[in-house]
Amino acid sequence: MTASPEGRLDGPAGPTTAHVVGDRPGTGILVGLASALAFGASGPFVKPLLEAGWTPGAAVFARALCSALVLAPVAAVALRGSHRMLREEWRLVLGFGLVAVAGTQLCYFAAVARMPVGIALLVEYLAPVLLVGLAWLRTRHVPPRLTLAGCVVAVVGLVLVVDPAGARPDLIGLLFALGAAVGLGAYFVLSARPTRLPPVALAASGLGVGALALGAAGLVGVLPFAAPFVDVALLGSSAPWYVPLAVVVLVATAFAYVSGVAATVRMGERLASFVGLSEVLFAVVIAWLLLGEVPTLVQAAGGVLVVAGVVLVRLAGSPAAR
Repeated sequence: MTASPEGRLDGPAGPTTAHVVGDRPGTGILVGLASALAFGASGPFVKPLLEAGWTPGAAVFARALCSALVLAPVAAVALRGSHRMLREEWRLVLGFGLVAVAGTQLCYFAAVARMPVGIALLVEYLAPVLLVGLAWLRTRHVPPRLTLAGCVVAVVGLVLVVDPAGARPDLIGLLFALGAAVGLGAYFVLSARPTRLPPVALAASGLGVGALALGAAGLVGVLPFAAPFVDVALLGSSAPWYVPLAVVVLVATAFAYVSGVAATVRMGERLASFVGLSEVLFAVVIAWLLLGEVPTLVQAAGGVLVVAGVVLVRLAGSPAAR
């Protein structure tokens, strides 16, 4: 499991119902990389819509609603006609839909509207560091030294990613990105709960709940909604609005999620969580090719430190590292 929820619904590994150690890690790595690549396309392809006048609320609503409809048949097959599990896990579905889908994606898209895609995603990837801090406050137990080292490295990387000396950082965009990190951290907590609910069913139902919540917020005027059906700038030309939206829905959500689950089954959650870190690299490359967003050398160095810090935090979570 990564993070991304995203710049994404979630990380390429997705929420899992059991800790599985795959017996085909080679195939799993390839499928996991494909999933990370698909998830990495979310921010770069939604940004043209935002620049054309779409609000983050409208973009997240369209993504959640359309993705829920696409995944609904797959979820129905996974449930095998048993909807009792959905009723039993309504709290998990509600929390997943409101926090992991609506909250996290809304904050990420709002951040992407104000800052480069790669920077927003790197800030969101600080979620494991935030969880370490939360656990420290709750238990009053000092984390292992490797965990603390990873946190320090990631925070130093964040400072370089924001690059306050190179350009005036967008503080509102940074706050939105940190909000996405908080939402992603909540996703980690929710997905760690034991459940019999199939992952695809949780994703489809959570997307549906998120879409309903966002739609209701838009109807009452709490959440600004604007979605002009105009041509948008894409790959040096123009394309209808539904082209980038289709990529986000079909590739960066539906395909990315299903392939992420398949990859996790083949290589296990732990390896999948590290393979999923490649989403940051893919997002930066796609944003460079699609939007011309090129990070500075300082920001690139900061990105390396953020990823390295997250890797150290995750390594510290294994029994071998304690």
